[in-house]
Amino acid sequence: MSEIFAKGLVCPLDKNNVDTDQIIPKQFLTSVSRDGFAEALFFDWRYLADGSANPEFVLNEPQYQGASVLLTRANFGCGSSREHAPWAIQQYGFNVVIAESFADIFFNNSINNGMLLISLSAANIDFLFNRCKQGPQQWHIDLANQEILLGNNAAIGFSIDADIKQRLLSGLDFIGASETFSPQIDQYEARRRAAQPWLG
Repeated sequence: MSEIFAKGLVCPLDKNNVDTDQIIPKQFLTSVSRDGFAEALFFDWRYLADGSANPEFVLNEPQYQGASVLLTRANFGCGSSREHAPWAIQQYGFNVVIAESFADIFFNNSINNGMLLISLSAANIDFLFNRCKQGPQQWHIDLANQEILLGNNAAIGFSIDADIKQRLLSGLDFIGASETFSPQIDQYEARRRAAQPWLG
């Protein structure tokens, strides 16, 4: 298993309190499919009224095309609990979001969809934004060792719950993690049926 969970170009979205309505507006929530949300990501910021790309929005800037790491600020993913928000972020191409903090429901939805969310102090977030001002950044996310490798031997450590870390490294969601206990569950059920056959 590789220690590097993700690597790639960083896109700096310098905003606090980005809510799920901004991540994916309500008009895109009618689909029953989990696909096709990439174009809706940050729709009201990415596009002008005539449907053309907004040249002043960071995702449309040429140097950030193909970015896979999103850097932002505090309380990312606040607002309603729509799971479409992490779907849109992932389908656009991001597999890591780094911020000072995340809304709880957005955090859990993202982790369960296999996306890594990293919380850092405000000082470290400022440091990373300042690095982005120096030019496009390519970072490696070493989840096993809990480090963001910035290049030139620079790194920032991060904390993560041990259970979440293991699930992401194993590529498991909540159901998949539960299924790893199938032998123990089967043994328990066998014992229960033997002791209480009338329960079925």
